[in-house]
Amino acid sequence: MIILSQSKHPEERGFYLRMAVQEQWSKRELERQFKSALFERSATDPAKASAALQQSHPEALEIFRDSYMVEFLDLPSVHSETDLHHGLLSRLKEFLIELGRDFCFVGSEYPLQVGGRDFALDLLFFHRGLNCLVAIELKVGRFEPEYLGKLDFYLEALDRNVRKPHENPAIGVLLCASKEDEVVEYALNRSLSPALIAQYQTCLPDKQLLQAKLHEFYALDTAHIENTD
Repeated sequence: MIILSQSKHPEERGFYLRMAVQEQWSKRELERQFKSALFERSATDPAKASAALQQSHPEALEIFRDSYMVEFLDLPSVHSETDLHHGLLSRLKEFLIELGRDFCFVGSEYPLQVGGRDFALDLLFFHRGLNCLVAIELKVGRFEPEYLGKLDFYLEALDRNVRKPHENPAIGVLLCASKEDEVVEYALNRSLSPALIAQYQTCLPDKQLLQAKLHEFYALDTAHIENTD
């Protein structure tokens, strides 16, 4: 009934029906996803992934998102990486639901040793469907291209020292407070690692604004199709 009453058109209804079954959402979580405008966000802002990820895990684009809602953390507008990190750990169940059904938590500040030096990865997960480790690095500021170098290093360490022989190469996610799509595109274009750059949001988005953006997106898409006929 929630899907039928809140969906505005067949595409939206089909999307939430599919996701509700796939993710096994409760009624409360389904209502939250409607409020977070997941359909509009998924349609207008697909996941930003490197070519290496699209080649090694083509199905990953259906699993990862361009933005993740963490409003349940109740973080202030100004917060530190420690605040974000501790908040996600304290509300791990909610964060796992937001990530998706097949994500399993492996560890926090996961230790990696390379060349006799110690390193710590913010968060490490395993995705059952993709059969691979997923490293998440947290950044409370704007995405900067140099962040990818550190993530590449962690992925190499995971693949060499942690990954099991039957597992696929590890995937890396940079979860930032903000990002500029053009900078992200340039940074990912030459990246040889299976990586994504996503944004976390501490407040639910303006759904009406996203719906207007979606309407504009469909209008442009229709115009493009008509011009190519």
